Amino acid sequence: GGGAYGAAKAGGAFDLVRFVQQPQVLARIVSAVFALIVFACLVGDGYMSRPEDPQLFCVFNHNEDACRYGIGIGVLAFLACIFFFMVDVYFPQISNTTDRKYLVLADLGFSGLWTFLWFIGFCFLTNQWSWTRAEDVYIGADSARAAITFSFFSIFSW
Repeated sequence: GGGAYGAAKAGGAFDLVRFVQQPQVLARIVSAVFALIVFACLVGDGYMSRPEDPQLFCVFNHNEDACRYGIGIGVLAFLACIFFFMVDVYFPQISNTTDRKYLVLADLGFSGLWTFLWFIGFCFLTNQWSWTRAEDVYIGADSARAAITFSFFSIFSW
């Protein structure tokens, strides 16, 4: 049944299958996977160097801020997904309706903020990629495109 702020009565047994089938848990898992893809693509292939120069540069128009932003919001989104996943696990055990209210509002507020930050990240990465010269990208083009694509998908998953 429906209790305070969408939770059943406190103290019930934990059912993993039922838990994973909840829409917010599925969305959180998808968001975590998307964030992992974005920052993994940028960490793995987001930086490269020329054969004659060992200095690393960001594949997004040599703009270090583009890579840092993508990695930063990806890592923080992944960690937030883990945190809110743990909150979802313990949420039925919380009997105080005030605590439940604050947790739901924190989740809602953070999700709204992170949706906005993913939108900014998508626009920023797309803009920097459009100014990137083809001769500056040797092997990181697919990873850069994947980071842009999953930044876009993250807007909707959050």
